[in-house]
Amino acid sequence: MAEETKDSAAPGNPDAAPSAKEPPAPPSRTSTPPESTPAAPVIAGGTNAPPPSTPAAPAPKAPAAPAARPPVAATAAKPVAAKPAAGAADDLTRRGFFSWAAVAWVGFTAAIGGCVTTWGRFMFPNVLFEPPTLFKANKPEDYPAGVVDTRLVDEHGVWIVHDGGKIFALIAICTHLGCPPAWLPTQNKFKCPCHGSGYYRTGINFEGPTPRPLERAKIFVSPDDGRIVVDKGQKFQWELGQWEDPSSFIAG
Repeated sequence: MAEETKDSAAPGNPDAAPSAKEPPAPPSRTSTPPESTPAAPVIAGGTNAPPPSTPAAPAPKAPAAPAARPPVAATAAKPVAAKPAAGAADDLTRRGFFSWAAVAWVGFTAAIGGCVTTWGRFMFPNVLFEPPTLFKANKPEDYPAGVVDTRLVDEHGVWIVHDGGKIFALIAICTHLGCPPAWLPTQNKFKCPCHGSGYYRTGINFEGPTPRPLERAKIFVSPDDGRIVVDKGQKFQWELGQWEDPSSFIAG
């Protein structure tokens, strides 16, 4: 009985070792796992009670991730100017030098021209060409009594007048402001168109703003050809008593 007990396990005895002659069959993969044995109940204060658990420390919070920046719009890339080559830079430098040299030469030429012009202006000043003050008229017999001859007014600015047995030359310039009067034969007077000054045939003023009579020029007869010679370079004024001068008239 004892040997039988050792060789074979009693039914229902889990502690019985399997028989050496019959090894246990390997568990099948398709076989269902055995039901788990329920855990023994934990008795408070007993030896099988687990140690009191210590509350776990809270896990440190991870730092907040920085807010994502909005995507920056891609800016248009500025074109990068290509650097000129060494030969091109030298060419530009030479070109700039010649340009400035040309400008300097033009300025120098203009300055020299201005100096020459100024020098010429100094050497040849403006000259006011006026008709000669000494000129000849006709012979005395060509001027009848009571006549005012106007043939020399446009060229020489004088009237040849034969009045009262005398022939004299009146200068055709108004003694008011220098305007040229006109002889009006129908009114028998000299009349200034500027301000209305009036003169008798003799040259004496009688109307308008003129302050004094017309002036006379020197007159004489040339001994060479017997013609009348008038010299405007010498003048005679009535208010100064110069009309009585023999050089201010000739006998008619």
